[in-house]
Amino acid sequence: MRHLSWAEFDHAVETIAGSCRGSAFNGIHGIPRGGLVLAVALSHRLELPLLETPQPGCLVVDDVYETGQTLAPHRNLAGSRVVVWVSKAEPQWWQAVEVTHSSEWIVFPWEQAAAAARDEADYHASRP
Repeated sequence: MRHLSWAEFDHAVETIAGSCRGSAFNGIHGIPRGGLVLAVALSHRLELPLLETPQPGCLVVDDVYETGQTLAPHRNLAGSRVVVWVSKAEPQWWQAVEVTHSSEWIVFPWEQAAAAARDEADYHASRP
C-alpha cells in the first residue's frame, strides 16, 4: 500500500488550482467519496461553490482514476473538466496531478489504513 500525506494533498490542491487559472467554472463537483475531500479544498481555494450534482461548466474532481467507472458518466459534460489526484492510466479525456503505473493500492490521508485494506480486498474480490 502507498500512503499519501496531507502535504501531498496540499500540493495536489495547489496544482489543480493553478491549472484552473483563467477558467470560468461555475462550481466544483467531487465524486463521492474520495473526490469530496478534494472538492471541498478546491472550493475554498478557488472560491467556487461546491455542487451536489455535476453541471455543465463545472470542475469534476476525484481522488483516483482506477477503472474509470465513476468518471465515465461525466466524460462529455459540456464545458467541464475532469481532474484526478492520481491516475493509474495515462490520461485521455481527464487530467491528473500524478500518473502511476503501479497497481499498488493507494491510501489517501483521510482514510484509515484498516478500512483501506478492506476496500482493497473488496475491490479485488469484485473483479473477475
